[in-house]
Amino acid sequence: MKTGMLWLDADARRTLDEKVQRAVDYYRQKYGAMPDLCLVNSAAFAEEEVSVGSVKVQRARTVLPHHFWVGLSTA
Repeated sequence: MKTGMLWLDADARRTLDEKVQRAVDYYRQKYGAMPDLCLVNSAAFAEEEVSVGSVKVQRARTVLPHHFWVGLSTA
């Protein structure tokens, strides 16, 4: 992903899935397209990749904690 929308959600009461879904919903509403990729901080979960609905969630060292980089994959 080269471009996307950065979303901040530091609410400890929400699960990772809820946070990603909120970011995806906002992206879809704002840009009129369904994202297919969300990059999160490496400490967000242990697996290499998970899915929330049709969106792949991948870990990235370059994303700050509690931030979600949502957009369209380049592959």
